[in-house]
Amino acid sequence: MTYPHLLADIGGTNARFALEVAPGKLQCIQVLPCTQFATLSDAMRAYLSEPLAQQAGADKIDRAAIAIANPVHGDMVQMTNHHWSFSIQAVQKEFHLATLLVVNDFKALAMALPFLNEQQKFQVGSGQAQEHAVIGLLGAGTGLGVSGLIPTEGGWVALDSEGGHTSFSPTNAREIAILQFALQTLPHVSSERLLSGAGLQLIYRALADMHQVPTEEFDPPEIMRRGLDNSCAICSEVLIVFCEVLGTMASNLAITLGTKGGIYIGGGIVPRLGSYFSTSPFRARFEQKGRFGNYLQQIPTFVITEPYPAFIGISAMLGSEGQV
Repeated sequence: MTYPHLLADIGGTNARFALEVAPGKLQCIQVLPCTQFATLSDAMRAYLSEPLAQQAGADKIDRAAIAIANPVHGDMVQMTNHHWSFSIQAVQKEFHLATLLVVNDFKALAMALPFLNEQQKFQVGSGQAQEHAVIGLLGAGTGLGVSGLIPTEGGWVALDSEGGHTSFSPTNAREIAILQFALQTLPHVSSERLLSGAGLQLIYRALADMHQVPTEEFDPPEIMRRGLDNSCAICSEVLIVFCEVLGTMASNLAITLGTKGGIYIGGGIVPRLGSYFSTSPFRARFEQKGRFGNYLQQIPTFVITEPYPAFIGISAMLGSEGQV
């Protein structure tokens, strides 16, 4: 197998690129805003033409893997939270690649989970992971990604899932009011509508409406900042609601898949909450499942702190592409 390999993690906001110059060894990691490029190919060309990438052998690449934030079925890919669309075969031909692997980003992230060390994650709450057991994964960022990892005799199998688009299920009066507010403008309120950057803004508007206070045009980072420093009561409540809803979503995934190997939280939002998340209502809500409370108490929940975990997963998948 010749190196380097081109690895890419494409989200609705940013396109992350790296060159794998040896097994598991990454160089030239770069993050490019998707909005600066008309197409995926334009972003790839910009990255590969960088001097550091050229020095690392970018002109010799014939194998590449892309993890992308939307379903991947067949040759045509249309992003859900960005306007890029492309033919896998056309991109492979354009860049003269012998191999181009394109997979859902959370499928790639799921494949990274067995390789994470203690410095690349931290546990929230109690529970002990069982070996060779199903693992669950979800993460909020531009959208809400969901996947799972199933142990088999031949190794791990990652699930293709669009679980973020399952219907939002409120569990108390406040969440019912948020759902009612969202239904005024949305025909279907998925979990992603709340558990995402745009979801923070939706929760903010709904709570302001509920408390009958005027809203301001805060972007998601500003909502998080004001919520964490308690400079805005509504923003602080947004973070409480977000963590509670995420706890419910995580517990639903845990009991659906039987994730005795644990639940992992990825995405861009939760890691930015820092230590707040460990003391938030997330874990209490995760265990709030009536007769299944004791079952969930035994399942650990982890936050992924590795900044580029999808690269770990797609590297593994590219190395065993005939088995994924």
